[in-house]
Amino acid sequence: MLDRRTLLKLIASGTAFTTVSPKVVLAKTPDKHYAMVFDVRKCTGCLSCTVNCSIENQTEPGRERTVVNQLSLTNDDGVAMIALPNQCNHCENPTCVKACPVKATYKRPEDGIVVIDYDKCIHCMNCTKACAYGARKPDPTHKNPPEKCNFCIHRLQEGLLPVCVESCIGVARYFGDLNDENSEVHQLIKNNKTYVLLQSAGTKPNIFYIGLPENFEDKKWLQADFKNWQR
Repeated sequence: MLDRRTLLKLIASGTAFTTVSPKVVLAKTPDKHYAMVFDVRKCTGCLSCTVNCSIENQTEPGRERTVVNQLSLTNDDGVAMIALPNQCNHCENPTCVKACPVKATYKRPEDGIVVIDYDKCIHCMNCTKACAYGARKPDPTHKNPPEKCNFCIHRLQEGLLPVCVESCIGVARYFGDLNDENSEVHQLIKNNKTYVLLQSAGTKPNIFYIGLPENFEDKKWLQADFKNWQR
């Protein structure tokens, strides 16, 4: 568990992020290319996204599909705070798909969303260990499939946004088709310096961040336990 002092040490010892190339990210694919953008400058850490997602998808406590961690950062003015959302990154090269022994986890060719076929899933939880982002929440009893974000497919089918985007009080979450040049996500990535987590892992995430500081190491943050971090 991280306390405030440990968080600041991690910040001080971290390495710089590298931006992602808009030309590479926005290269058109044959079908839709769904993605999400988080603007951490606008995120208030209110957890409205986590609460509404849990209600919408009826997830159990501790198995939330999207979380927001609070980070302490040092700058010239002292200590600053940012909120860092994290969930399934719907990677282009998802390690969870490779780890599934029965092909219950797969990437939809029509839009790139990574989903779980609950009828095929054998609850082995291999995928939860394979995900470098900690985005899959296992069932300790192995009686139920893992929980993960699926961009609220049931809402997309009705022409609605993912519930975390719709309920975001700070308007910090954006969702859309990167192949649509008029979509907000396309324009945000085109016109801003954007980052992804664990870029060196080669998973090619489809969750992008705007406003992240460049002096902390994402791998350490993803491995940290932020529960009651401030105590």
